[in-house]
Formats: sequence, structure tokens, C-alpha cells
Amino acid sequence: MSDNTQVTQRDDSAVTRNGAREHERRATLTPPVDIVEDSKAVTLWADLPGVSKDKLDVRVHDGSLTIEGESAVPAPANVRLSHAEVRAPFFARRFTISDDFDTSKIEANLKDGVLKLVIPRREQAQPRRIDVKLS
Repeated sequence: MSDNTQVTQRDDSAVTRNGAREHERRATLTPPVDIVEDSKAVTLWADLPGVSKDKLDVRVHDGSLTIEGESAVPAPANVRLSHAEVRAPFFARRFTISDDFDTSKIEANLKDGVLKLVIPRREQAQPRRIDVKLS
């Protein structure tokens, strides 16, 4: 059987009251991403099904953009879950951002499980036309 979904393991450690470490492994899914670049900005669309705004974390630090989110799969109170392959998937993706982009002006929008990020270019990095004079 072939599966195209990229899955890695993430190690989350918790400390109990008595100081012992409990290791819980959880599946980390790499969300599919579409990226479009033009002269003004880069626009990124990441598929994050079931991720709500309060379970989404988008960070930029030292030229690195990190997207992390946890999906909440609600089940009605009167239904008993008999099988689940992924209970609460954790999504994570990291990108390196060039200095040509202004990370202080990133716009983020989450709608219908799709995160849209617009990362504008710095004015100095945008292409510009240079007028040539005849002498």
C-alpha cells in the first residue's frame, strides 16, 4: 500500500508531579502548501483541516517562518468512537525567509481550514525600472 501523506514523529515530554518523565509520541503531519511569488510578495496557502484560530501558531524568528496547529475532531456527545486513525492531528511546517521580505508586515487569514499568508517584499528588494538618459 502506498501513502503520499508525509508523517513524522514528534516527541513531546511531560513531567509528572513526582518528577518522572512521560514520553508521548504523536503524529506530526506536514500540511500541503501552495506558494505563489510575484514582484510584490509571496503568498502561501497551507491546508490545515480542522484547525481553529486558537489552536494555530504562526511565528517568525531569525529568518524562519513556523506554522503549527492542532486539529480538533469534534464528536457528538451521544456517539462513541470505535476507531480513529488520527485522533487529534498536529500539523507543523517550517520555511526559511529571505531578507528580501518584510516579516513585520505579514498578513495571515484562516478560512475554511486554509491558512493564507501574504509576505510582502521590502521596498528595496522590489524590482524597479531605471530611466536611462541620453547624453
